[in-house]
Amino acid sequence: MLERLVAYLDSVKARDPAPRSRWEVLTYPGVWAVGYHRIAHWLFEAELFFLARLVNHWSRMFTAIDIHPGAKIGKNFFIDHGFSVIGETAEIGDNVTIYQCVTLGGTNPTNGKGGKRHPTISDDVIIGSGAQVIGPITVGRRARIGANAVVTDEVPEGATMIGLKARSTLVPAEEWVKEFIPYGTPCDDPCESTRELGRDCIEKLENELKQLRAEVTALRAEREPVRRSGTED
Repeated sequence: MLERLVAYLDSVKARDPAPRSRWEVLTYPGVWAVGYHRIAHWLFEAELFFLARLVNHWSRMFTAIDIHPGAKIGKNFFIDHGFSVIGETAEIGDNVTIYQCVTLGGTNPTNGKGGKRHPTISDDVIIGSGAQVIGPITVGRRARIGANAVVTDEVPEGATMIGLKARSTLVPAEEWVKEFIPYGTPCDDPCESTRELGRDCIEKLENELKQLRAEVTALRAEREPVRRSGTED
């Protein structure tokens, strides 16, 4: 058990440059929230629902993170900062990272039955600050959800989702990155190439504008003698 705890703390430290030691990681509210959830989920599985809720209630007061006891969470789940909410039927894979104020929320079932209402988050997913992932959808492996994105549809493996309602960017994460990206938002070479394309478009528009101005000036110069001759007559 101690080895598993050390491995978990090391996995958090690998994703966050702030802590200088494992002891610092132990002060993180997200680490405590996951620990309390392990207890609450064990009680929930044993159908001791009231006790599970008590543990969940204490955890929410202590960490400002609300994880329903019924949620299923894999290995090395890291919540960086607090104020996140994870619903009852949410399923989270291994090595998932979420930042503050994230909601893994449910939708109201049309048939009136509980059922699967919350998302399934696959392995190695990163969810940025303030993102809302809603409904019984699946977020594919290694996907990235950008800050404040609202996701209500299936997310392909390796996709990067941004916006309201979230859409996939033109940066295919599955082709150029296999490792952890802080905050779930890539900003290296692919973005740089996109910026270069933007600069090229701006330069092209500026050149066209200069050409149009030159043509307008030439037309004015041609009309000026005609105006003068008309005035002399």
